Amino acid sequence: MHSRTKITVRYAETDCMGIAHHSNFPVWYEVGRTDFIKLFGTTYSEMEKSGVMTPLRNLNCHFKLPAKYEDELIIRTWCTAISAARIEFSYTVKRIEPDGSETELGYGSTEHGIVDSKTFRPCSIRKRLPELYEKINNNIKQF
Repeated sequence: MHSRTKITVRYAETDCMGIAHHSNFPVWYEVGRTDFIKLFGTTYSEMEKSGVMTPLRNLNCHFKLPAKYEDELIIRTWCTAISAARIEFSYTVKRIEPDGSETELGYGSTEHGIVDSKTFRPCSIRKRLPELYEKINNNIKQF
């Protein structure tokens, strides 16, 4: 299972050449990740209320082609691994062309710890949110 998030490149995300700055990719990944979690019937804010946070441990971005001002993009997000105290996501960023085809602009991944929201110490998502853990674990996608 993966989420599909549509984004239009905003003027504020571009440089003087009209090209989206590379620093936007992690922000777009976050938007995709937020939509991915919603597929399982919860939100990040609901996870945090239950005492679980997911701080970033690692970020990888690979760039192929530039995104430009007003490009319509599709961010695909899926989970590639989950354990009691860690979760990994992968992403592709594609431009939706006028004919409806898609051109890959880049791809990446993030790794997150799973921690207690009060102590920031690792905690088990299996124990804290067992239903969410099972749903995500049953939908791990490898490419």
